[in-house]
Amino acid sequence: MTPDSTAGGTARATADLEISQWKYLSTEAREQEMHVVLTVRVDGTGGAVDGTGGGDRGPLLAEVLVVDCSSSMTWPQEKFRAARQAAAAAIRMLPAGTPFAVVQGTEGAAMAYPAAPRMAAASAGHRRRAESAVHGLVAGGGTCIGAWLDLAGRLLTEQDAPIGHVLLLTDGKNQHDSEMPLDAVLDTWEGRFVCDAWGIGDGWDAQELLRIARRLHGGVGAVREESALPGEYEKLTARLLTKAVPELTVEVTPVPGTTVRYLKQVFPTEADLEPAGRPEPGGTHRFTTRAWGDETRRYHLCLSTDPTGRPRREDLQLAVVSLALPAADRGVRLPPPRPCVVHWTEDPALSRHTDTQVAHFQLYGELGQAVAAAADAYRRGDRERAEHHLGRGVRLAHTVGAARPLADFARLVEVVDAAAGRVRLRPDLAPVDFEHLITTSSHSTYGPEQDGDAPEGPGGPPTAGTAAGPGAATLPCPACDGRAPVTARFCPRCGHRLRERP
Repeated sequence: MTPDSTAGGTARATADLEISQWKYLSTEAREQEMHVVLTVRVDGTGGAVDGTGGGDRGPLLAEVLVVDCSSSMTWPQEKFRAARQAAAAAIRMLPAGTPFAVVQGTEGAAMAYPAAPRMAAASAGHRRRAESAVHGLVAGGGTCIGAWLDLAGRLLTEQDAPIGHVLLLTDGKNQHDSEMPLDAVLDTWEGRFVCDAWGIGDGWDAQELLRIARRLHGGVGAVREESALPGEYEKLTARLLTKAVPELTVEVTPVPGTTVRYLKQVFPTEADLEPAGRPEPGGTHRFTTRAWGDETRRYHLCLSTDPTGRPRREDLQLAVVSLALPAADRGVRLPPPRPCVVHWTEDPALSRHTDTQVAHFQLYGELGQAVAAAADAYRRGDRERAEHHLGRGVRLAHTVGAARPLADFARLVEVVDAAAGRVRLRPDLAPVDFEHLITTSSHSTYGPEQDGDAPEGPGGPPTAGTAAGPGAATLPCPACDGRAPVTARFCPRCGHRLRERP
C-alpha cells in the first residue's frame, strides 16, 4: 500500500500519524532507550449509527451484554434493578440487524437471551423479548468472570461482524476463578474482541477490571449511584455505535541495531499491545488496535539502541512507524510513514532533556502505581504508608492536570498542598473510594496542560512534533531520579522544591 492512499476505491475517512520525541541521546551508555509518543487520529468516518458497514458488508457491530447475577447483586435492591435497566437501555439502542446476546453471570455463565447459545439479530420483536428476559433475571450464586468472557467470546466468533464488543458489569470480586481462570481466558481472547468493564456497588475490584480492559483494549468505568448506570450505558452504547473502522495496525520497522521494547496505548486509557505474531529479528512489529470512530489515541513507543560505531552530530533513523489496514478494508486514507530519529551527542545539556509528551505519560504511569500502592497499604492496615502514597499521587495528579482523579483523592484525603503532595488521610473514608480512584486514574489526559478524555476541538490541540527546544522538554530533579517540566516549582516524584527558572 502506498502512502496517502487507500486499499482501493474512494476513501471515506482519513488517518493521521504524528510523532513527538526528544532526539538527543548520550553516547556515554552502551545501551540507550528512545521514548516516543505516537498520536493517531481518525477523522471523517461519518460514524456507523445505523449499525451497518454500508452496501453488502452487513452489520459492523456484534454486542454481548454480560450482567452479574451473583447473590451480592440483591442488596441493595436498587443495584440489581439498575443493572437490568441499563442492559435494557443498551438493547433498545441497538440498530436493526445488529447481532446481540445477553449473558447471565454467576459462578458459571448462562444465556439470558436468546435461550440457545447463539446471537439474535436486533429487531422490534427480539428487543422486546430480550428486555423481558433481562427484567426477569434473578440473582443468586457466585462470580466467575472468566466463564462469562469465554461464553461471550464463543458467541462473537460465530458472527461476521468485524467489531465484536462485550459490555461487562459486576459488583464483586472474581471469587470462583478456579472454575475457569481469568488469565487463561484473556490469553485465549486477547485481540479478538473489545471489552468495557464496569463496577457497581462497593465490592468490585478495580485492578481486576483494569486487567480485563487493558488486555481486551477497552475501558473501565464505575458509578457511585446505582441510578446513574442506565444513563452511562446509553452514553457508552451511543459512542460504540459511532465506530466505523474495525481495525487499524501500527507498524514499527526498526533499522539494524535497534530493538522494539514495547508499544502501549496511553490515551485515553492505558492498554497493553502485543505484536500480532512473532516478528523476525529486525523485521516489522505489527500492533493491532480495534474499533475506531472519529477519535484520537496516543501510544508510547520504546526503542533501544547502541551508540557504538554510530556517526555523531547528525540525525540517524532508528525506526519507521506507519499505519496499515486489513487487506479487505478500503475505507481509510493512510498517512505516509514517519521516522523516529536519534542524534548522538556528548553534550549533557542536550541529552539530559526529555520530551514533555513522553514525560507526561511516564508521570501518569507513576500516578497509577502510587494509587495502587496506597490501596494495598490501606488494605494491610498501614494508614501511614497509604497516606504517603496518596500524597505522592496527589502531587502527580496536580502535575499532569488530572482534575477528576484529584476530586476522587479529596474523598480519601484532605489536600493541604497539592503541588507538594501534603495530605491528611480522612478518618471516615470508604474503602470503595480507592476502587473509584483506581478507575479514574486509568483515564489519562491528552498531554501537558490538557484535561479531559478527548482533545480540545475537532482535531485536538497541536502536538509537539519532534521537540527541538528546551521549552518542549523536562529536566532531572537534583534530589531523585525523577524528571520535572522546566517550568515546575516542585519535582512531581519526590516533592523537592526546584529553584526558580527564568
